[in-house]
Amino acid sequence: MIGGSAVTASNRPPAKKKRSKPSLFGQILGTSVKILIIPVLCVLALMVGLALGYVVLGERELADVFDMNTWKHMYDLVFADGN
Repeated sequence: MIGGSAVTASNRPPAKKKRSKPSLFGQILGTSVKILIIPVLCVLALMVGLALGYVVLGERELADVFDMNTWKHMYDLVFADGN
């Protein structure tokens, strides 16, 4: 060694940061978000897809997408008896 003291390794493990335990409300809220995020995203994707398909491909008005009579009419067309 040149002009200094030796650096020795410590046998102690590095100190870990302790996390505070989340409250019961925080746990319930976190779990609820984890469970509901996928269904909410799926419904959102369905609504966006319906709107884009109906407006862009069908060249209809956006307001008609969310009208229940529109979907009743489509259901009747698809499942009508073919006499």
